[in-house]
Order: sequence, then C-alpha cells, then structure tokens
Amino acid sequence: MKNYHYGIIGNCTSSALISSDCSIDWLCLPFFDSPSLFARILDDEKGGYFKISSVDVIAIRQHYIFHTAIIKTIFETRHGVFEVNDYMPRFLTTQGETHCPSEIHRDIHVISGRPQIIIELIPRPNYALSNAQFHFEKDYIKITSQKGEYNSFYLYSNLDHQKIVKGEPIELSESSFFLLSYHEKLEPINLYKIYVEYEKTKSYWLDWVYRTKLPESYQEMVIRSTITLKLLAYQRTGAVIAAPTTSLPEIIGKDRNWDYRYCWVRDASMIIDLYSRLGHERLAERYLNFILNRMLLKHENIAVMYGINGEKELTEKILDHLNGYEHSRPVRIGNDAYRQKQNDLYGELIETIYTNFILNRRPSISFDEEVWAVVRSLVNKVMMVWRDADSGIWEQRGAVQHYVHSKMMNWVAMDRAAKIAQYVGKTKYAQNCLKMAHEIKQDILTYGWNEKKQAFTMYYGSQEMDAANLLMLHYGFLDKKDPRIISTVLRIYEDLVRNNFAMRYIAHDSLGFPENAFIVCTFWMINALYLIGEEEKARGMFENILQCANPLGLFSEHIEMATQRLTGNFPQGYSHLAFIQTVFLLETDYNWSDACKIPKGSGFP
Repeated sequence: MKNYHYGIIGNCTSSALISSDCSIDWLCLPFFDSPSLFARILDDEKGGYFKISSVDVIAIRQHYIFHTAIIKTIFETRHGVFEVNDYMPRFLTTQGETHCPSEIHRDIHVISGRPQIIIELIPRPNYALSNAQFHFEKDYIKITSQKGEYNSFYLYSNLDHQKIVKGEPIELSESSFFLLSYHEKLEPINLYKIYVEYEKTKSYWLDWVYRTKLPESYQEMVIRSTITLKLLAYQRTGAVIAAPTTSLPEIIGKDRNWDYRYCWVRDASMIIDLYSRLGHERLAERYLNFILNRMLLKHENIAVMYGINGEKELTEKILDHLNGYEHSRPVRIGNDAYRQKQNDLYGELIETIYTNFILNRRPSISFDEEVWAVVRSLVNKVMMVWRDADSGIWEQRGAVQHYVHSKMMNWVAMDRAAKIAQYVGKTKYAQNCLKMAHEIKQDILTYGWNEKKQAFTMYYGSQEMDAANLLMLHYGFLDKKDPRIISTVLRIYEDLVRNNFAMRYIAHDSLGFPENAFIVCTFWMINALYLIGEEEKARGMFENILQCANPLGLFSEHIEMATQRLTGNFPQGYSHLAFIQTVFLLETDYNWSDACKIPKGSGFP
C-alpha cells in the first residue's frame, strides 16, 4: 500500500517531490503554480519523472540531512556505494539578496567501489500534454515542450549526455551532478560551483533552524514541520500556498480532488501567526506586505484566496488526459473556491496582524499607518457581512449557511481589532469594536447553541457537529471551564472521532458523504481535550497520529482511519501548522489566546 513515500525539496520559488527510490515524481517550473514537467504522481504512465537508480541494488536508504531541506538517498549495490543529494539552492549572496533560482540540483558522490547508475529522464512538459524534445548542446541538454505553451528547460551534467537520455548504465568513478534549470545558465557549471552552492544551501537551513524558537520535546519532528511550512512561502511576493500539489485525492478513487498551489488567506494567516511566535518576523512581514498590496485602497476587499502573484481569478479546469493518482479523477488545476464568500478569513487575518505587532514590536516603534488602515477596512467589512450566510471554512459547494465558526471568527476579528486599537491609543474605536464583538458573541450563544445536542452545531439550526467549532478554545471565545464548551467538545468527540482520528463533519455535502479523517481536525481535537482536562485521552490521540507521519516526518491533508493511509494534497501546510501548535500546548502549556495579551505596565497605550 502506498503511503506517500515522498520528501519535499524546495527553495521558496518552487518545490519537488522526491520518492523513496530517488525519483522526481512531481515538479513544476519555474514556479509553484507553473505547469508540471514531471507528474508521475498524477499518472503512472504519462506523467513523466526523473529517476536515479543503479545496477544490482542491495539496499536504498533515505533521510533529510540534519536540519535542512536537502534529501540524501544512499544506494548500496554489488559494485559499490553512492549517495544522491537532492535540493533546490537557497542562500544569501554577498549583497544580502536571497538566491533561490528555478532549478534542482542532484549531486552524486561515490562512497566506495565503482557503482553503475541508470538515469530515467522522462520529461512531460505542460502537465504531460506530450513527450518532450531533446536538443544536445555542448554544455547542456535542452528540453522543450511540443504541445501547449512553449517551455524549455536546461539539464547540465558532467556525465555522458547521450547515455543519460538513452538510460544506459554509467560507471561512476568520481563525484557527478545534475542541474535542471528553467533558465540557461550564464556561468560555467562545474563540480566546484555545485559544491559551493550545496554548502551554502546547507548552511542557510542550519542557520534558519538555529534562529527558530523551539520546544524541547518532539523537537526533530517540529523542525521538519517548520522547514516544510517555510518551503510553502513564495519568495517573490510573500504569499503562502496551502500545499505544493494538485488533485491528490481526499478519498482514493473518488473526485474530491483540488488544486492547493494557491494562497488561502485563512491558512496562510494562521501559518504566519505561528511564525511570528517562532521568532521569524521577516517571514511574517513579507506576508503582511503581500496582503497590503492587495488592499492598497480602502474600498478594496480581501479575497478568499489568491494566486502566488496576487491573481484574483483562479478559474478551475479539468485535465482529462491525466488518469489521476491511483485513477482518482478528475485532475484539476485552478480552484473555483475563489468565487466563494468565506467570512471567517477576516478573523484569521486580523489575529495575525495582532500577533505580529504585539509579540514582535517594542513600545517605541509606531504601528504602521498602512496596516492600521487595513485593520479598519477589515473591521468595516466584518460589520457589513457578519450577519450574512457564507460557504464556511470547509468551502462546501452547496447552499450558503450561517456557519457558527464563521461567526466566531468575526468575533475574533472585532476582539483583536479592539486590542490593536488599544495598542495604538484609539480608545473610542476600541470601545466600538468591543461593543460589536459582544453583539456577535451574543448572537452565536443564542442561535449557534443547540439545546438538544448540548453543543454548538455546524450552522444555525443545524443538528450536525463541526470540528471547526473546537477552535472556540484556541481563540478564547469561551473559557475552558465553561460547561457549554466542555459539552461541545465531548459531543464533537462522540460524533466525529473514529479510531482516534477526527473528521471535519459527517453531514452529506455536494459530493456525497466524507469518508476520511482530517489531520488538522485531529490536532484540534487533541488540543480541545487537553484544555478541558481530558489529558490522557488527548495524549493517546496525539501518539496515535504521530505514528501516521510518513517516513520523512511529513503529513498530508487527510487520513484513512482504518488503514492509517495518508490521502489528500501533500505535504499539507495546515496539518504541519496544527502539529506544531499541539506540541507547544501539550509540552509547554502554551496558551495561544493569552500569549498575545498586552501586558499591564508594558508601556503600550
């Protein structure tokens, strides 16, 4: 049974999935959202791949190099031992600029003997519309598309170019390399240059991890998650994508398949909120600048999601020529969720702004006027829409409803806006925000509560449970000792937890009934149980979900409860975010809503 035996490499320009047997099965160049060059993960036959293998293999071992985004694969063969280091270069230049080109390096080093390697280079540009064409030049192999939009790629190597393309065995006697780039290189490519860029990339990641605030427990898994989340941040604009893949199915063989290579304001805001707490202020500021550039004028509304360059229209298309992951069709690019109304996102975004400035600013530094204008614009929007129905956090493609979670996040928006107003000395504005927050809260307590279920349900008048309501504890909507929140958590546990995994909901939606658990919801359930005093049950669920990470410590979006098989897009930012939050809560008793309270006597207004 497959369980996503892949690792991710990247450099915040694009990324690739490397299989446990050293094959690139997913790669989009030059950017995250570009058409794929290799897409075997979406079609075993037509998708294309770039595999390094060997003759007479005895064993293959794979791991990440300590605290980096570099994957090392070691081949033990009858003729010798060699290793492959896969990575995308990322480091600071002498001018202080970030070097993160649209290219992959595959460095090969002989450890012993004279092993023979075999290269399977099967490029399929433009989402595998056709075979590629090879052009042999002195310094490189040029790969060009034959159907669809024109794209070209350049493969540099010190190995025999003809043998590479033909897949003939090549005996290794020294270190070798492959550099696959979207752009033709201007400088000569040789072993020394490859070695220098490898060492610089390795040093970059070691330094980045060293500067991250980390818990002592589960530290290596947390580090892997923080690096994975970092890889989802787009260098050029500050956008943060939900996942680097498209159409990996929620349910194997079915049609809940979506393109996640875009920036959801909700997901990205929650990830950036985390990074503010981990000490990576520059990453947070880059994302906030991305949002600022979407809301330059006060009448401009924030969208549910954006392309990595701020695109607002992400029209969904179906690629009929691809069979899908294990024949799970359709394969989609684009995402029509951009058309939806999701009113919860204002809360996540204002919370992120609040966290960033309260945690990372000194009293002597003034609150940026543009950010304050954005906060007021978001507040005005909340005042206009909080009474309206929407599509909710789970983006259901049916009728809109008055989702309790969306209303609760509108309360978060007004509550945090009040705190920000307090921070900048706007006392009257703070009072007005608090008044509106109180009104929203009373509305939820009145209409979101189901007396028969003794719980807050999915939407007003609903009988169904929604795991998103567990976040009432995370955001401090109700005290953890409030009997209403305790009974809600227990009811959600009873209705949505199966085999120690939590589902989002079990209600019928436009695509039928959900079948698999949602990993982020499982972590939310763990957190909620811990906060209401069910620590033993929480830790049991936690240890169970940890066993479901793939061999390299990565999580997808969903999980099959009976088999513990990972499903959905991979690796999923939301899942890794929630894992880190849970570790901080269980191991340090970190209270997310209290941690950003403005301390008395701090010097803030």
